[in-house]
Amino acid sequence: MESNNQERFKVGNRVILFTIILNVMLTLLKIGVGLFGNSAAIIADGLHSASDMITSVGVIVGMFLASKPEDDCHQYGHEKAESIAGFLLAIILTLTGLKIGFGSIEMLFHNRYETPHIFAAWVAFFSIIIKEYQFRITMKAAKELNSNAMMGDAWHHRSDALSSIAALGGILGARLGFGFLDPLAGTVVSLIVVKIGLTLLKAGIDELMDGAIDEEQMEEIQKEIRSMDGVIAVNEMKGRKHGSKAYVDVKICVDPLISVYAGHTIGEQIEHLVKAKLTNVKDVIVHLDPCGENLRDGKCKIHCNKG
Repeated sequence: MESNNQERFKVGNRVILFTIILNVMLTLLKIGVGLFGNSAAIIADGLHSASDMITSVGVIVGMFLASKPEDDCHQYGHEKAESIAGFLLAIILTLTGLKIGFGSIEMLFHNRYETPHIFAAWVAFFSIIIKEYQFRITMKAAKELNSNAMMGDAWHHRSDALSSIAALGGILGARLGFGFLDPLAGTVVSLIVVKIGLTLLKAGIDELMDGAIDEEQMEEIQKEIRSMDGVIAVNEMKGRKHGSKAYVDVKICVDPLISVYAGHTIGEQIEHLVKAKLTNVKDVIVHLDPCGENLRDGKCKIHCNKG
């Protein structure tokens, strides 16, 4: 398990470091062009790219801590460190959106806008391509590693691409004589960023509070467990998220006269089944309940209502 976590961190770290380098370049380019080209939308976009760097560093730290093995103080591992990183990322993203929005609205109400330089439009167009590329490679890695923190980072890149699209529209509109479109685009950008931030925040809270595993997946596994030899019924099955991993508890009803070895074998079969179906499961606890009647025909009408 430890080697898998270390390899997982190496893969994620490689992708995130690459996106950080791109974000440094984009941030300097956007803010520089925004200041000299009189574009509020591009400056806002540059601040958004800067926040991408901060959150990406946070994801790296979270994944590093999550990759550490169990110890005496954290006997179930450190996977939730990644959940904390994702939660903080969502807060930063939401606050970034609010900051962009307040600044743009202030400019609208005070009519403080100028016609941006055409070069700002080219920077926005270039940013759209780069940020969409970052989104795709980060999302691909996030799905492969089952990392909500990296998924949040990917959506941060996508929100930056969307903000660049809005910025491009605002710049072109402002150059056509509609100066208010540039700060208006900044306001639209802020709404997009805040919405994505709140969505990620909700997902982060769910994960930190041991949110349940997908109900449909659990039901499919229950059906297979019920069909296994020696299992009379599934009394209860529940799972909880633990960072990028998960824990599953299963209570089954069995014949009370089977041997300890037979019961242990059934438990191992269930554990292997669950881990095969849910590859992110770290541990499975199987509890055996004795059936209320000692019936060799495999039917129990007292506890399991199966007969």
